[in-house]
Amino acid sequence: MLGGLPCWGQHYFATALGGIATLSADTAAQLDPQNAVSLYGPENGPALNLAGGAHLNDWFSVQANYMWNRNRLTVTEVLGTANVQQEHDASQHAAIADLLLYFRPRRSRIRPYLSVGSGVLSIHTKAAGPVTGSLTPPPEVDVVKLPLRVAVGIDLLWRKGWGFRYSFSETITGNPISKSLTPPGSAVLKNFQNLFGLVKYF
Repeated sequence: MLGGLPCWGQHYFATALGGIATLSADTAAQLDPQNAVSLYGPENGPALNLAGGAHLNDWFSVQANYMWNRNRLTVTEVLGTANVQQEHDASQHAAIADLLLYFRPRRSRIRPYLSVGSGVLSIHTKAAGPVTGSLTPPPEVDVVKLPLRVAVGIDLLWRKGWGFRYSFSETITGNPISKSLTPPGSAVLKNFQNLFGLVKYF
């Protein structure tokens, strides 16, 4: 698999990665005569990351990303003896610029890296199932946020300008899903992505 010499003169690259996205959950409770509770429980969903970048030198690279993922949420609210539960589809689209720090020079076949970046992130939710209960379900979410994305990964160089990449990333934003609930939650929204795919060097 790792036979052949890597092409050291290549400065640009493009990647296509796919995998699994996991969202963090949140709950809130309001202990008063009404005894209000709210929560949402996310499921794992598909994720996609398309990127292109350039090697600045042996150690630093920059890349521009388009990222997408979709997750199913079960939203629950309880107010005294009344309640509501409904499934929602949550999708995220992001355009993010990353700075990558590699720990081995470009001539190496195995190159672990760290990255950090930011950009714009669109979060949208919509109802995906019937309403159970007597309360009005929470509204749909459609907002744009400024995220922080950090990732660790590894590039395995192959032959003829191709390679393999694994990446584990965490994207952190404010949590509009929690704010749409009654009572609103307070935790930030974290999007964890396990991604695998190919790298093409130019």
